[in-house]
Amino acid sequence: MSFSSVLNARLQGDRVIWMIVLLLSVFSILTVYSATGTIAYKMGASTTSYVFKHVVLIGLSWVVIYGCYQVKYERFNQVAPWVLALSIPLLFTTLFFGTEINDARRWLTIPGVKLTFQTSDLAKLALVTYVARTITKHKDYIKDFKEAFVPIIVPILIVCLLIAPADLSTALMLFLTCLLLMFIGRVNLRYVGMLLLLGVVFFALLLAVGKSFPEFVRVDTWIERFNAFVNNVDGGGYQIRQSKIAIAEGGLLGHGPGNSVQRNFLPHPYSDFIFAIIIEEYGLIGGITIIGLYVLLFFRCVRIFGQGKKAFGALLAVGLSLMLVIQALANVAVSVNMVPVTGLTLPLMSMGGTSLLFSSIAVGMILSVSQHMERVGAIESED
Repeated sequence: MSFSSVLNARLQGDRVIWMIVLLLSVFSILTVYSATGTIAYKMGASTTSYVFKHVVLIGLSWVVIYGCYQVKYERFNQVAPWVLALSIPLLFTTLFFGTEINDARRWLTIPGVKLTFQTSDLAKLALVTYVARTITKHKDYIKDFKEAFVPIIVPILIVCLLIAPADLSTALMLFLTCLLLMFIGRVNLRYVGMLLLLGVVFFALLLAVGKSFPEFVRVDTWIERFNAFVNNVDGGGYQIRQSKIAIAEGGLLGHGPGNSVQRNFLPHPYSDFIFAIIIEEYGLIGGITIIGLYVLLFFRCVRIFGQGKKAFGALLAVGLSLMLVIQALANVAVSVNMVPVTGLTLPLMSMGGTSLLFSSIAVGMILSVSQHMERVGAIESED
């Protein structure tokens, strides 16, 4: 058998999604290699060591994607409540006893190995899967209060409230994803509006609590960033100024791979502001290409949803794609100063183990659903 035939046999499902992930991985390696030059110099290490670590993580992410792709997607339905039940105490523990990095408790340290992971990444995946599962238990519109409030609305509020004190941007992104998932899943608009209203109320309460307990709720940071964005204080802040310079210098075609100058001035050019480095090196064409890949990923998942309608797998695929694409667009929006600065990474591209791991799990789950839909379509066409 030829290599292509073996590959086609091994990698079933939506080939376009496989190709999107491959292209994002290649872009990620090239950009991280360029963006880590300054941090390597400051740490007295070589750029090669950083990119080698990232290549290893990319390789492991593909192992994770393939492993999740091989799992029957119905298993995700079965484990969703248990993973959500695990993530809630983990979020609570992180909020009060988590490892503090950059004045925020978002990480838990794994005992013995001294590795940290961001518990909100697990919670995002668990909550989206759980909401898709709960909605698809009802084959028709969800109209009753008892079917919507405790099973759907309450878990969304609990998880988002536990994430928000240390990571408001992630909580808002997850809240929006679940809100859209309820709308797509044909939950009565009354309950979609109820979730939105309760979200606003609890956010107001969170602001009040943050004034009394600033060590747990980062209200001062939120206000500072919001004011800097609205009033354009000091050009939007040091990070935004350097990001704007990188984007302006990139022009249409960019300076070419490895030729970024702003990586020497821009904080976190390999994670939070990696998109600015992409435009500086690959120009507007490169930036549009990256955005286009994420948008194409979403539309391929919408295509899966069209094949499955109210099935769990179909709603899961579109929910996970919403989660990834909203995060990607939020990261891009920060780089171009359309929204206040956040700590959201660019999924499947930014350097960072936890983000890459859970983004890969999400892609693997989508491909598992896609593989099932492809097989069902093949059987129906034979009939």
